[in-house]
Amino acid sequence: MSVKPTGNIYLVAAPSGAGKSSLVNALLAQEPSIMLSISCTTRPIRPGEENGKHYHFVSTEEYNRLRDSNNLLEHAEVHSNFYGTPAQPVRQALEQGLDVLLEIDWQGARQVREHFPNAIGIFILPPSIEELGQRLRKRGQDDDAVIARRLLAAGGEMAHVGEFQYAIINKDFDVALTQLTAIIQTSRLRTTEQAKRHADLFNQLGISASVAADLL
Repeated sequence: MSVKPTGNIYLVAAPSGAGKSSLVNALLAQEPSIMLSISCTTRPIRPGEENGKHYHFVSTEEYNRLRDSNNLLEHAEVHSNFYGTPAQPVRQALEQGLDVLLEIDWQGARQVREHFPNAIGIFILPPSIEELGQRLRKRGQDDDAVIARRLLAAGGEMAHVGEFQYAIINKDFDVALTQLTAIIQTSRLRTTEQAKRHADLFNQLGISASVAADLL
């Protein structure tokens, strides 16, 4: 049996304030084998940000070149700035057998699934709208009007949770992190995944190539 190593792609989405970034950062700290996809943007770099770490900061001309040559897995315009996920780093990582995680919204996730139908979707939910509002206020980044708009938008975003295979309710951070980690570990234990990651062992054990037929 010969199966080309291919990693998993994870799409993690959530409304603002649900704790997505904190959970993802904690996951990556304990799972260094997962590559975080870095988006590109045309917006100006902000104080404290690093090019290539927080975003790839590109010119509008470079962004248009990537988009028009189909080298963005997803793209969107937000507040007159453009954002997108470069395809090449993601494809290279997957081909090397690495897992890739994208922090993304539901619209971007739809676009990515057009390229990777088997992408694993994980949606982070707050325990309640009231709690979501409290978390947004504790951040101290937005005034009441902005928070009200974020809460209104959250309802529309959460309506798409059914498009994701997994839903985590982030009431207790440690519990939510354990659940997120469990999803990653469980996905790696699927028979088809094991056949990819341990092809030599499967050959030695005489396991039929049909085990990984859906990967061909």
